[in-house]
Amino acid sequence: MKEILREIGMIARALDSISNIEFKEYDLTKGQYLYLVRICENPGIIQEKLAEVIKVDRTTTARAIKKLEMNGFIEKKEDQHNKKIKKLFPTYKGKHVYPLIKRENDYSNRVALAGFSESEAESLFHHLQRVRKNIEKDWELVKKGNKRNY
Repeated sequence: MKEILREIGMIARALDSISNIEFKEYDLTKGQYLYLVRICENPGIIQEKLAEVIKVDRTTTARAIKKLEMNGFIEKKEDQHNKKIKKLFPTYKGKHVYPLIKRENDYSNRVALAGFSESEAESLFHHLQRVRKNIEKDWELVKKGNKRNY
């Protein structure tokens, strides 16, 4: 069997490294741009849902949110119905940086898919969605403290 997950990992790490370098001048480091993008695209998202969307643990999400808030990219607002719930919203600064992050993402997609036909790109997208859905089952299982059977 081909080492598909190694390839996916190398692609993800390379793009993450590029983004971390390019966004450093905006005080966005260590993948914080991922969180900011999701908050901009889903204003009012709660921390737990954000962690689930990005596929990281709550502690990692909490650290990223704290840094984004300290650097003025996002703000927390209490839910009107439940004061325990804090919703996340981009600030003016966060909204201002979002288009740059989106342009970088669009550019990276174009570079990654150079030489692919429209149907090949569509097929790749659907195959990767299937891979993600397969992995999500184990992610949920392990996240709840269970072990996988190898």
